[in-house]
Amino acid sequence: MTSHVALSDVARMITRAAVLDTLILTDRCMRDAGFERPRIAVAALNPHAGDGGNFGHEDEGEIAPAVRDAQARGIACDGPFPSDTVFLRARRGDFDAVQTMYHDQGQIAIKLMGFDQGVTLSGGYKVPVCTPAHGTAYDIVGRNRANPGASKAALLLAARLALRQRGLAAAAD
Repeated sequence: MTSHVALSDVARMITRAAVLDTLILTDRCMRDAGFERPRIAVAALNPHAGDGGNFGHEDEGEIAPAVRDAQARGIACDGPFPSDTVFLRARRGDFDAVQTMYHDQGQIAIKLMGFDQGVTLSGGYKVPVCTPAHGTAYDIVGRNRANPGASKAALLLAARLALRQRGLAAAAD
């Protein structure tokens, strides 16, 4: 939903329209990546998905209605789910993607589950933009310690997406 912004700015950026737009984008990117009907989990912003308003109103007032709007458009999504458990469900195979509300909410999970394989896909561009989820690793440059796994995964995903965009899906898979 949001990227590199201060956490104190995130809540005001969570609107029904923005969540819906991001769900539409996530669905399209996942389809472009070869998922016929991607199952998208939507992470809550607040602890316990707001706990009925005890921890903020964004989850029930903005996120949940956007999820219903997306479902009405045929997008297979559900939530908001508390972020302390949604990634476990995704890893178990219940979901193909998790839409998070702020940068580190998703990055912490992906780095724990596959630091040397994780890819960040920035959707909505004319060309695929894929980067290693761990970033640039400037702290180990020149020390012969880097694992190229995530860089390789990012390159391969970008190539596969580019081929699919050009109608060469068979060659990409």
